[in-house]
Amino acid sequence: MMNSKKLMTKAAVFLIGVTTIAKVAFYEAEMRLYRPLTVSSTYLLYTAHTIQPLLYHSLRGSIKQSLYIPASLDSSAQRRLSVDLGGGACEWQPPEYVIPNNIDFFKTLIAGFPSCDKRMTFIQMEALTGWAAVDEWDLLQGYSNHPFIKSNYPHHEGIWSWGSQADQVVMVVRNIRRTMVEYHDILWDIATAKNSGISDVEWFYKHAPPMSSFFTWRDARVMDEIAWYGWFIDYWMEGGLQRDIYNHKLTTPEAWPLAPGGRNDPPSPPPAPPETASYDPQCTSGRITNGCTPVAVVSAEKLRDFTDGPAETTRIANVLMKDTRISQYMISKEAWGCIWTELIQNGKGIRSVTSREGWVESDYNFSGPMLQKMIEELDRLITKYSSPSWNTQANANRLVELLVEHRGLIQIEYNDVTSGLRRLEERDFLGPDERSRMYNMEGRRLDEGNQATDLEYFMALEQKMADMKRSEWQALYSAKGGSE
Repeated sequence: MMNSKKLMTKAAVFLIGVTTIAKVAFYEAEMRLYRPLTVSSTYLLYTAHTIQPLLYHSLRGSIKQSLYIPASLDSSAQRRLSVDLGGGACEWQPPEYVIPNNIDFFKTLIAGFPSCDKRMTFIQMEALTGWAAVDEWDLLQGYSNHPFIKSNYPHHEGIWSWGSQADQVVMVVRNIRRTMVEYHDILWDIATAKNSGISDVEWFYKHAPPMSSFFTWRDARVMDEIAWYGWFIDYWMEGGLQRDIYNHKLTTPEAWPLAPGGRNDPPSPPPAPPETASYDPQCTSGRITNGCTPVAVVSAEKLRDFTDGPAETTRIANVLMKDTRISQYMISKEAWGCIWTELIQNGKGIRSVTSREGWVESDYNFSGPMLQKMIEELDRLITKYSSPSWNTQANANRLVELLVEHRGLIQIEYNDVTSGLRRLEERDFLGPDERSRMYNMEGRRLDEGNQATDLEYFMALEQKMADMKRSEWQALYSAKGGSE
């Protein structure tokens, strides 16, 4: 009798899951994507004078647009959590996007260099708990009680917008070479959607950009962003210690890049380092309960790996189990592996960095000097965090383990480039000035096809966004007396 009841219960849960999945699939077919992509997005549930709920989406100032959500995805249905079917089986469900303000969450900041695939880390957290994440830029629009906050801070693409609404930090690390490719790609997504009037929801993480756009951005930004990559890791590993971006030596609070008037371009000559260390006041004032030092380092590559992936999901889940204010919402431990299977192996959930059609990341080339600079920056980090002052710390050892793997892959590519095994074309190894001059002399174009209009707009928009972010940061910093 008991076995019959159990079977009937499991069958009922299964039918509910199938029905929900069918409705989600129908909705995705109609809208292409059930949820706005969280590069920067705000979710507001609006029901006044309507029978069906609406989802309003904004992306860094883009025009708000309403999207129909069927009743199967309204707030009461969404809060079912990913269904635990018992025995390690589960059924993925979308999280709750409307977060009540009266819940005392233990909140996690997901910090990572732009396009390091923080997205998949917060998707895992959403699936494990049933609660949605929020982007740092959305918080400029007002308070929200999301338990997970995605941030690029202190990179120039990020901003400390959450005040003191974070309790712990998880740092996501991805191969620097792959990160640079996707960093360009997401900027291209933003520019193309805005320039052409295409819906952000329809466009993000859908197509690989043209090579011409990548080459222009790469030549203008990559050498500097390699320095930012290492500087970003140092900032979090050292709990907000203020360093120069380019020589990585200590700097003063006044010269720190994110301070009003601070620099983010290499000076000539560089200033002499101060004798005493200074820290970001955001960290020293206790604005993250457990401090700015990460409680865990997550590997973007291992999370997607079919061998190492489930263990990486477990690593993320264990971070959330540290406090009952979030652990009480977790799916059972035996279902953690199933969550990984649903999201990675079965491809459930929203689009992400691996969803693009067209070029894959390995198709994009970097010149020998660019690869060499990546290796040098990784060598610096590996040497630093494997030193006696660091090698007793678990996070430092994890970071070194990951960076050694990344360096090995880039070293192989560098060896292939310098030996001729990986053949580069003129656009791959010539500098931007030389390439432009040669093409003008010979009347040749960098690439065939459509490139000029979108590319020019893309570069102009990137500069405009960078200026806007710095202005917003300075205004926020000044308004709070330098403490925000």
